[in-house]
Amino acid sequence: MAFPPKRLEKFEIINTRKMDQIKMAGPWITETEREAVNEMMLNGWNNYQYVEKFEKEFAEWHHRNYALMTPCCTHAIHLILLSLGIKEGDEVIVPECTWTATAAPITYLKARPVFADINYDDWCLNPASVEKNITPKTKAIIAVDLYGNMPRMNELIKLSKKYKIPLIEDAAEALGSRYKGIRAGKFGIAGVHSFHRTKTLTTGEGGMLLIDNKKVFERAKFLRDHGRSNKIAYYTLEATPKYMPTNLQASLGCSQFQRIDELISRKREIFHSYKEQLADIEDLQFNMETKDVFNGVWATTLVFGKSHKMTKIKAINKLAELNIPSRPFFYPLSFLPAYKSYKAGSAKSNPVSYDISDRGITLACSYDLTEEQTIRICEGIRKILKK
Repeated sequence: MAFPPKRLEKFEIINTRKMDQIKMAGPWITETEREAVNEMMLNGWNNYQYVEKFEKEFAEWHHRNYALMTPCCTHAIHLILLSLGIKEGDEVIVPECTWTATAAPITYLKARPVFADINYDDWCLNPASVEKNITPKTKAIIAVDLYGNMPRMNELIKLSKKYKIPLIEDAAEALGSRYKGIRAGKFGIAGVHSFHRTKTLTTGEGGMLLIDNKKVFERAKFLRDHGRSNKIAYYTLEATPKYMPTNLQASLGCSQFQRIDELISRKREIFHSYKEQLADIEDLQFNMETKDVFNGVWATTLVFGKSHKMTKIKAINKLAELNIPSRPFFYPLSFLPAYKSYKAGSAKSNPVSYDISDRGITLACSYDLTEEQTIRICEGIRKILKK
């Protein structure tokens, strides 16, 4: 395999604006949510009762001691890095293949992201690659539950303890996933979840930081609201960001959370529909499920085996010609212009990331996806593999 693959260098996806008859993603909103938001609009402007309710229930569900809601998940990651004292010159290890939100907050602090490779089976952080990248400057490790998959948490926790480096779990894509019976978001010193409009549970935008350590929680809570004193009104002790969420977001979150089992079941139903319809095609890899991993399947993702000689760019464009939308597997971060200056990874050092990314696409996962539409999508995949 050439490094980097030339086919990744020139990439133009066919415009998908005409494909609105199949929605790529979208929430499931019912009268329950509409009533909750309306009640908030009438009576929820004077305090944070919805935020506090959502935080309490979400923490309890994850068996965490504390939760802090934020306007988005990226803020939650930034907040925990701030709380841990990450500073300029420090290094934080992240997977090479993830959305930029995992790594961007590291750069806010003028620290350096270091990209480790992923595994072929679960697309998540490879413990051996993590250990190889640890230096005296390494101050945190962020493991990502990519597309609802779960990494080898036991091994990552051992590394965290061995080197005394905090482990953070980015569970933004894994609401409802479990590793050996433990919910995604429970691992490490802190976990984060996303409530983006495309996620399993939505607040439009939004995130949640889950913590067990009281000292870290109190620091994060202090930093979340302009570093203000809790004893003297409008008295600022430190100049910090403001990452306070709104009751409007939280009222939607609370009501969606009442339906959490229903939401996860629907995501898994879509996933299994795809898998069953394509089960007769060899050399296709989907989101991982094993005896140890229960997958919440935020978004059904498909990696074409090498025998198909199918790249993500080719697949996306061919499906677009059939009026079927899809999205590319996340790019290797070191491939993106945003991270070129950090020299934090490469196709040579992280070959699995480049290889998997080159062959993966995400399928439509909107809650209102119909059976007829999943059949049409699967028929489209069959067509492009025959050409």
